[in-house]
Amino acid sequence: MTTTHQPNLPLILAVDDEANNLQLLRHILQDQHRMLYAKDGARALELARQERPQLILLDVMMPGMTGYDVCRALKADGATADIPVIFVTALTEGGDEVVGFEAGAVDYITKPVNPAIVRARVRTHLSLVRVDELKRTRLEIVQRLGLAAEYKDNETGRHVIRMSHYSRILGLALGMGEAEADDLLHAAPMHDVGKIGIPDSILRKPGALDADEWKIMQSHATIGGEIIGRHAHGMLAMAHDVAVTHHEKWDGSGYPNGLAGERIPLVGRIVAIADVFDALTSARPYKEAWPVEKAVDHLLAQRGKHFQPELVDLFLKQMPALLEVKQRWAEH
Repeated sequence: MTTTHQPNLPLILAVDDEANNLQLLRHILQDQHRMLYAKDGARALELARQERPQLILLDVMMPGMTGYDVCRALKADGATADIPVIFVTALTEGGDEVVGFEAGAVDYITKPVNPAIVRARVRTHLSLVRVDELKRTRLEIVQRLGLAAEYKDNETGRHVIRMSHYSRILGLALGMGEAEADDLLHAAPMHDVGKIGIPDSILRKPGALDADEWKIMQSHATIGGEIIGRHAHGMLAMAHDVAVTHHEKWDGSGYPNGLAGERIPLVGRIVAIADVFDALTSARPYKEAWPVEKAVDHLLAQRGKHFQPELVDLFLKQMPALLEVKQRWAEH
């Protein structure tokens, strides 16, 4: 049951076998939240799966399933694993809190509850939920923008997946942390988003491009940067650099700005290798797939010309992981 029908208010599930405790939580929170209630673990799990609340306030000591049992079941279910759980309990021993955090809870509120503390803790964790939702939404928009670029090109979605994973593998090998490498994984699919602005007559031309057409084709790097825009930090800042610089070359002969050496952002240097390696080893309407050995020879031949020498060496050392990605995301 819910106590309010305002759809824009966050939804909270309160779970306690004592009706008085549920009534108290209702009194504290109902003005700013929609409320659901359960008096046992089984009902709590049912409501969590059906209603997907933004937050769960969970008693620990309940007959049948304890709060710990309920929390572990929530975290084991993909449909409810991301819902934050706050234990509301009279247990105050440090060991009890450790058990709760190990079960997957994000916080504790001790009974008897203080209304101001309940509101503050709920507000804090709901704000974290909103941040996570914004991150997921931003990532989905970026991915769909990358998909829009694929519709314009003769590349396949699997090329984008493979080269993105190759980029992440190289980033990790270079010493990136997991979070930065994941940003690169999500930024790399945006490398050719600027092709949205290239006329189909050029993008899909079966033969060689003339000089004027090639100049227009090269502009996709600049257009990609304009589409993504400039950002101070984070994944979108990385995506901008990838889009603008993945066709720059270590010796300065690339485009659009003729950057050389370390003037090329690191992510552009990484994606350049990943993109070329996958393009060479993949079949296209206009060419057969190169054997991996031939593609490796090309990377070595372009070491110090197209690509940073140290990155080529490090990339080739990751070949077992690269081939695993290649096999996993092979074209049908």
